[in-house]
Amino acid sequence: MQANSNTVESGAQGLGKSLLEISRLDYVLALFVNGKGDLGAMMGSAVVLRENPQLLMVLSTSLAVLIGCVLFLVWRRGGSAPSKPPEKPTPLVKEEEEEEEDDSGKKKVTVFFGTQTGTAEGFAKALSEEAKARYEKAVFKVVDLDDYAADDEQYEEKLKKENLAFFMLATYGDGEPTDNAARFYKWFTEVEKERGPWLSNLTYGVFGLGNRQYEHFNKVACTVDEALSEQGGKRLVPVGLGDDDQCIEDDFTAWREQVWPELDQLLRDEDDQPSSATPYTAAIPQYRVEIHDPSVPLYEETDPKQNGQAIYDIHHPCRANVAVRRELHTPLSDRSCIHLEFDITDTGLTYETGDHVGVYAENLDETVEEAAKLLGYPLDTIISVHGDNEDGTPLAGSSLPPPFPGPCTLQTALARFADLLNPPRKDEYSQWITVSQRSLLEVMAEFPSAKPPLGVFFAAIAPRLQPRYYSISSSPKFAPNRIHVTCALVYGPSPTGRIHKGVCSNWMKERAALQESGEKLGPAVLFFGCRNRQMDYIYEYELKNYVDTGVVTDLVLAFSREGATKEYVQHKIAEKASYIWNLISQGGYLYVCGDAKGMARDVHRTLHNIVQEQESVDSTSAEATVKKLQTEGRYLRDVW
Repeated sequence: MQANSNTVESGAQGLGKSLLEISRLDYVLALFVNGKGDLGAMMGSAVVLRENPQLLMVLSTSLAVLIGCVLFLVWRRGGSAPSKPPEKPTPLVKEEEEEEEDDSGKKKVTVFFGTQTGTAEGFAKALSEEAKARYEKAVFKVVDLDDYAADDEQYEEKLKKENLAFFMLATYGDGEPTDNAARFYKWFTEVEKERGPWLSNLTYGVFGLGNRQYEHFNKVACTVDEALSEQGGKRLVPVGLGDDDQCIEDDFTAWREQVWPELDQLLRDEDDQPSSATPYTAAIPQYRVEIHDPSVPLYEETDPKQNGQAIYDIHHPCRANVAVRRELHTPLSDRSCIHLEFDITDTGLTYETGDHVGVYAENLDETVEEAAKLLGYPLDTIISVHGDNEDGTPLAGSSLPPPFPGPCTLQTALARFADLLNPPRKDEYSQWITVSQRSLLEVMAEFPSAKPPLGVFFAAIAPRLQPRYYSISSSPKFAPNRIHVTCALVYGPSPTGRIHKGVCSNWMKERAALQESGEKLGPAVLFFGCRNRQMDYIYEYELKNYVDTGVVTDLVLAFSREGATKEYVQHKIAEKASYIWNLISQGGYLYVCGDAKGMARDVHRTLHNIVQEQESVDSTSAEATVKKLQTEGRYLRDVW
């Protein structure tokens, strides 16, 4: 357990419910490191695989140059009454394209995806590509759920017209939808059931991507599957439950094999050949790559604007300087945890407590040089990649993501757009890769004669480098022009001998700001756990100051490596069972932040026991009470 913290806060002494509902313990465990000491060009890297949390222990990414940060706002808890926010930059909204009328008489099949790291999108495209080869009399279209409709009314209007659809849906965090599926999920799960079976024309299939180690395994996929059925949809095959803790590709393959016989009944005529007679051969995705003369001017990034204002989203990140970098561990510690602050002054970005920030990073120079050497090209080679042929027609047999901007040097392409240290996924030597934790470059180095064309490398081999997600650990009331994150460095050898360097990674500030504004605060107990007070007691000065000023009523510490037996926060919570339950019973709130597999699960079990003992009820009733706290928004978790 590392720097885990849990807070119980009572609303019995004047802290309004609306203010409590927007409060959240936002400390996040992340991985980050400074490689050069230049705050303007931080070196670091990050891996947060929301759909693939098991790989946090396996994957490595390189140290990177921070090139910007993107603020992704999640929906806020109901019941709050936020003050009027400052004017925000106009969001980037795609103009709705008129759908082309299909007069070919072919049946239309839509494959939706909700993804955070690209895996669900990859599955959606794989299903579509194979289906295109199997069913020539049908038209398959892969659709990002966020791009499907501009508003709720359009979601309903368009979904009513669907006859056959598939949903590839990932679950991450504490049972949450991915960013691009959040709007659809919120709308669809809140649709009034009284309206009746309004989707009676829809036949559907759902495949979920999750990890069985987490409490809400594939919650999003299961919820959507049930809702589609309740609202009149006809389930084609049982919902697929992909488990990344094992081999999610095998799960997807098994589910997909159930799909084909059912689609045969819907998309084939009696005189068509059976699907087994037309075996599918997967096409290798490949960009068209153009190599330019050294005199060609390179692409220059500019801030996109709409209505005279800068617009930022996942495709248009905002450059932000690292204003503060502070080591939180003492010199006695063999680990590192760093406090970082991104300066967003004059960018137009705003945030609220509980939001997340996505950070784009670049691969380390040595990693980029190794990749170029393995590919057999000089780093200063100027290239541009295209998703179409020279005559403008689409490349055959591939559903490629939009190419990255160019012309640019190969060094820029490898540094900014290719995830070079992500292990290859499913193949015939998966065990050789998984057990030894080999990265993509290590696999290429083992087979030096295999030099893929650049178009294949960027399209099919190296995944697109994704933004790394962090919980924001600051309050806009305290620091409106700074985004704070707390990051811990992971650095160690893999079984193959390579040194893996990862980057992955307040609520008290919110209370402090409220206190300064004259709000009367209720009691708050903070349970904070780490290994040793002499090594990794992070934010020690700040925590003690919060106690001295009354922001925190009681600070309870658990140092797991100091005594003869290991003592964690759940043990401390159990010791104060009566007091904790008294606070919660009076309307208090419980916030949990930290490791989902260990600490968060143990704290949940402890809370369950406290309810059972304090209320003298059986286990089923205790769990129902805990679930009710979650439903009411009084038991909130930020776990990974």
